[in-house]
Amino acid sequence: MAGDETRDDTADPIRAARGAGQPPRAKRFYKQAAAGPVEGGHGVLLDGRPVRTPSRAVLAVPSAKLAEALAAEWASQGEFIEPMSMPLTRLVNSALDGVAARTGETADEIVKYAGSDLLFYRADGPASLIARQAAHWDPVLDFMRERHGARFMLSEGIRFVEQPQNSVAAVRAALPEDPLRLAALASMTALAGSALLAIAVWQGALDEEAAWTAAHVDEDHQIELWGADAEASARREARRREFVAAAALLRHLA
Repeated sequence: MAGDETRDDTADPIRAARGAGQPPRAKRFYKQAAAGPVEGGHGVLLDGRPVRTPSRAVLAVPSAKLAEALAAEWASQGEFIEPMSMPLTRLVNSALDGVAARTGETADEIVKYAGSDLLFYRADGPASLIARQAAHWDPVLDFMRERHGARFMLSEGIRFVEQPQNSVAAVRAALPEDPLRLAALASMTALAGSALLAIAVWQGALDEEAAWTAAHVDEDHQIELWGADAEASARREARRREFVAAAALLRHLA
């Protein structure tokens, strides 16, 4: 089943939220996958039987739209079930089996990212990169100030800058308590290196593609100078699919 993992990834809440690792592949054992009612909410039915999480709990979510998106992942499988092609299922499994029991710790990990967020550390040159960072990152900082009253200090280069405690506290207060949304935000935070970008997507200040572009301003600048590496590009695309899946989870719960 997608998301089955023998290692205890729940020891790391961010890793658990991302459904990290390569789960085992199994041969497809069902003909039809469809969304439907299950104990505790909406779920995925494989030939009428509910999908279960790796811990053997019934996979149940509060949104019919989310259940439909999950069912679409299962329906799209071929002869073998390819877990890495099911990022939404893996993320929901991790939320229900791991994050649900550790919501406070998961939120704390997101807040740690916010204390040294990508958006705070600015280049000292060239001018084109400085301008690009400002164009993509300043609107998010403006959003956090206007929506949450959080003001942050910026730094040039990699010199650490301590953030105001009330601003970090505002990030913590902004986070949801339910494990599904929290898992999605944790995944997006780790993938982007920015809790602020994740929050901006969740609260509608950015769409996921704009946030993903913002997270890679520095990398894209280097690619324009030196060209792209094929393996690095493939890894980035795999991470982007995870990021988009997490954003879709938030959207389906709206």
